[in-house]
Amino acid sequence: MNPQLDIETIEAVLAKADQLYTEREISAALDEIAGNITRQLHNKHPVCLSIMLGGLVPAGQLLPRLNFPVEIDYIHATRYRGATEGNELHWIKYPSISLENRTVLLIDDILDEGLTLQAVVEYCQQQGAEQVFTAALVEKQHKRRIGLQHADFTGLTVPDRYVFGYGMDYQNQLRYVAGIYAVHGL
Repeated sequence: MNPQLDIETIEAVLAKADQLYTEREISAALDEIAGNITRQLHNKHPVCLSIMLGGLVPAGQLLPRLNFPVEIDYIHATRYRGATEGNELHWIKYPSISLENRTVLLIDDILDEGLTLQAVVEYCQQQGAEQVFTAALVEKQHKRRIGLQHADFTGLTVPDRYVFGYGMDYQNQLRYVAGIYAVHGL
C-alpha cells in the first residue's frame, strides 16, 4: 500500500498530466453505452453492480441514462489497493441482492488486464446468474490482456499509459477529476 500523497504532489500530477478526454467527450460516450445497454437489456430487469471503487463514478453517470427498471447494488474487488500495479484479487464486499436466475450488468471504470472483471464475472456465474454483461467506460489498448478480453459495452479507448479521472485513480487520488488524463511520464 502506498503512503498517502500530499496535496502538492496531487496537484502537480494533475497539472502535468495529458488530457485524453474532456467531460463532454465522456458524456457522449456514456450516452452511447447507455443506448447500447438499453437496446440489449431493456426487458431483462438486470441487477446492475458497480465494481468499487473505480466503477462508482461511471455507474453514477451511466445509471440515470438507463430508462428501464434495474436493481442496483455493488461489489468491491480490487487488485490495486492504491498501488500502480495489480496484485492478487482482494474481495472486500459481495452484493446483497441474490444473483440467482438474474441478468447482471457489471459496471467498471477500465478494462486493463481483465483479471478483476473476469473474476467478478465468474463469481456472478457461480452465484447462479443467468447472464452476465460487462460495461467499462474505458478499454486500455495493449496486448497484455490475460483475463476478460473485451467488455460487452465500452465507451472509450486509451493508450497504454497510466490513466486517471472519472473513477480511475492515481495512488488512491484523482478519481473525482472530470476528464480522463494520463500521468506524465507513465
